[in-house]
Amino acid sequence: MKVGILTLPLHTNYGGNLQAYALMNVLKEMGHESCLINRRSTRIPSWRLPLAIVKRSLMKYGLGKRDTEIFVEAKLQREYAVISQYTQPFINRHIQPQTKAVYTTGRLSALAAKHRFDAIVVGSDQVWRTAYTSNIEDYFLGFLKSGHTRRIAYAASFGTENWEYSAEQEANCAKHLKQFDAVSVRENTGVELCRRYFDVDARHVLDPTMLLSISDYLELIRPLEKEEKKEGVLVYILDETPDKTAVIDLVAASLDKPVFRVNAKTEDVKAGLEERIAPPTERWIKGFYEADFIITDSFHACVFAILFKKPFLVYGNRYRGAARFESLLSIFGLRERLIFSSEELQPDRISRNISWPAVDAVLEEKRRVSREFLKNALK
Repeated sequence: MKVGILTLPLHTNYGGNLQAYALMNVLKEMGHESCLINRRSTRIPSWRLPLAIVKRSLMKYGLGKRDTEIFVEAKLQREYAVISQYTQPFINRHIQPQTKAVYTTGRLSALAAKHRFDAIVVGSDQVWRTAYTSNIEDYFLGFLKSGHTRRIAYAASFGTENWEYSAEQEANCAKHLKQFDAVSVRENTGVELCRRYFDVDARHVLDPTMLLSISDYLELIRPLEKEEKKEGVLVYILDETPDKTAVIDLVAASLDKPVFRVNAKTEDVKAGLEERIAPPTERWIKGFYEADFIITDSFHACVFAILFKKPFLVYGNRYRGAARFESLLSIFGLRERLIFSSEELQPDRISRNISWPAVDAVLEEKRRVSREFLKNALK
């Protein structure tokens, strides 16, 4: 089967890139030909760009707003080339084949018609979160005209337990989702949201990154074997706050371990360009494999802590969606690893052992069920 994968645009997001990598590899293992639909969105439609440049010029020189950037798009493109210089090679090398950038619903329709996909899989990651896409209906395959293409959602995520759709989005997406052949979501709250707002039954499955084995990831970092091993407390924090820093300090002092990081200030537009350069994906994985303890506010960092059997703490990120953490940790009986404040951090939560055999037993069963769902959906 020729299967298109529609996920969020790939960039410097390690989790987003790795879930696409994992899903493509699982599909290949099942005997399918997968093709990533690397959908790109423009900051502004090309036909409006000349007018936008004129307006910015007037603001800068006519109204005296000297900090106005006239050629925003060109600036962002130049910066991205620098920021992604170590993460883009992973995409180029391991996530193949790729389609050309697709910008509008119309071009997605043309793309689907050109490639004649036997199936399109939507997912994983927060593809059903309205804040993360300019046209949410695309991720419910509203552009797909062919009735011969199987429509599948694998581990699609709303990112939050709160309903963020407008009445129009809800009605249109419900209509599209009812045409799907198989629907699965990444969080248990997503099952309820699909039932309540779309009147569709959805299965709860694992994120694609959990469908691969540890050996699959170790193969990726094999070229780095001779590099110095990292030891201590790995900190992977996306949104820095004083309270998170307090948690880091408490854990490091309690364990008497040094702190190290595997990310840069990539999303901080106020930081210098050199500080925003994202480290290689392979080095990101290596950090999790070698860490003694992990502190994070990232969903996929939590996933890799579990896969590599590392003691960890997750600082709940309500802005980015707490339901993702609660759902994942509840599956493995690890809900106590989640905190929302340094005040919740008691010494026993740092030193408490995790029953990894019990976690592995659950992982094996959930992995079997999730793979079976995908296999049956593509029959």
